Amino acid sequence: MDSSEHVCPACGQPVATVVKRHKTLGAWVPRWVAGPCRNPDCEAYVPAGAEPDQEPGGTPAKNS
Repeated sequence: MDSSEHVCPACGQPVATVVKRHKTLGAWVPRWVAGPCRNPDCEAYVPAGAEPDQEPGGTPAKNS
């Protein structure tokens, strides 16, 4: 599935694309991923001023 638009894995609604980054060989590399779901009826809903504690479909974020 190589689509230009991301969808929520829980409800299937379109979500915004956000840029995350990771370090590879000493350089920061951008990675475009699905943003948080803004559908209030969805189980993965994240209110508009809050940041999710984990990436969609991933493990909890590491706070270090």
